[in-house]
Amino acid sequence: MTQHHQVAVLGGGSFGTAIANIAASNGHATYQWMRNQTQAETVQRERENADYLPGYKLSQQLTATCDLALAVGSSDIVFIAIPSKSFRQVARQVAPLLRPGTMVVSTTKGIEPDGFTLMSQVLEQELSDARIGVLSGPNFAKEIVAHQQTGSVIASEDQELVGIIQELLCSSTFRLYANKDRYGVELGGALKNIYAIVTGLATALGCGHNTIAMLLTRSLAEMGRFAQQLDADPMTFLGLAGVGDLILTCTSDLSRNYRLGMAIAQGKTLAQAEADIGQAVEGVNTLRLVKQKADELGVYMPLATALHGILFEDYSISDVADSLMGGEQNTDVEYSQKR
Repeated sequence: MTQHHQVAVLGGGSFGTAIANIAASNGHATYQWMRNQTQAETVQRERENADYLPGYKLSQQLTATCDLALAVGSSDIVFIAIPSKSFRQVARQVAPLLRPGTMVVSTTKGIEPDGFTLMSQVLEQELSDARIGVLSGPNFAKEIVAHQQTGSVIASEDQELVGIIQELLCSSTFRLYANKDRYGVELGGALKNIYAIVTGLATALGCGHNTIAMLLTRSLAEMGRFAQQLDADPMTFLGLAGVGDLILTCTSDLSRNYRLGMAIAQGKTLAQAEADIGQAVEGVNTLRLVKQKADELGVYMPLATALHGILFEDYSISDVADSLMGGEQNTDVEYSQKR
């Protein structure tokens, strides 16, 4: 018999709404917390998050609220789907409201500047008695709520948590795969945004399928090389949270990072491109942090370095492209399974 849970999803954006709706549709009493009272009241009344997922009706089991204590206080499972810049603040607000042993799952793909800190590490620092997991994968929320077949990854050292979240969110069109490498899964979700900017830029310049295939595979090599230096398992990057998310984000104009790359190639400044998109473009901040960390560690990341030059150092796109093709012809597959 399926165990019923009380679930809170923190965040009023598209992915938080999609996850909350799956849990609610599976019969679990689910709160979705939103900062904005007007948004919460409108979603609750209209049964639709028109700001982020217009046209999709939400389950009657889903309650939208701006009352954080109400959402979290009686929940045994909490998902945090908040942009990375606000993630720690919300974790601190949540900490005194959680019941001991609550399962807390981050869905946020980003890195905090201080200490190169991933979101589940923020949770470790801010929550004293919580069971922590990460949900990441090639998941556009619009396709999830449209019941397109979708796979994702739930990662945690806590295998009971993994099994519970798999069952909680399992549906005929949404499937969760397990992984113990929480750090690697998070790194994949953050790093791929850099390379989506690269491929968006290349596509707008008229590059063909050969070029995009090369960029995708060399991006994967950079991601694995960087992750290995941070003690993640590079083999994680061969799964949904790595190459799967990379392919999705680097080939679709539903990706904000991909669209930003296209805009840069069309002559817009970074500020103009970000303003036109109108939402946070995580890859820009991630690029700054990864470039700095790669330099510290001595990790060879030519694509990330080239993009950093274009966005922040006033390098011309043509000069960067020429230098990349004239660079070292390295080994194709550079890592084996971590031991």
